[in-house]
Amino acid sequence: MKKMEIFEPAMCCSTGLCGVGVDPELLRISAVLNTLKNHGIPVGRYNLNNAPMEFVNNRAINTYINAHGPKGLPVIMLDDKIVMEGRYPTNEEFTKLLDLPEELLAKQSKPVKVKITRKKSGDCGCKGGCC
Repeated sequence: MKKMEIFEPAMCCSTGLCGVGVDPELLRISAVLNTLKNHGIPVGRYNLNNAPMEFVNNRAINTYINAHGPKGLPVIMLDDKIVMEGRYPTNEEFTKLLDLPEELLAKQSKPVKVKITRKKSGDCGCKGGCC
C-alpha cells in the first residue's frame, strides 16, 4: 500500500473546518480522507500550526519549507516523495495516486428529478375559488 501524507498551511484547527466561513475544498478533503480511512487507507494529514514537528522531522518537507516557505502548502507526498504542491488532489487524482478503484471516491448521490410547473399570473393554485 502506498503511503500518502498531506502537509498543510497553518489553520485554526487540524481540519480547518471551524469558524463561520468553511472552505468547501477543505470540506471535500475531510470527506475524502474520512472515506479513505473507512476503507482502511490511512493518509497522514499535518497542519503546520498543530503538528510542526512533522514538518521538522520529515527531511523532504523540511527542505521544501526552507526553500519555498509555507506559501507552497499544501504539499502532497507519496512514498516520501513530493508529488504535488500548492493544491489538494482531485478525487480522481487521489484514486490514481493511491491505485484505488475509481468508484471509491466517485460521487455517491443520485440525481433527483423535480417537476416544475409554471403558474399563470394571478393563479394562486386554489381549487374551487376558495380564496
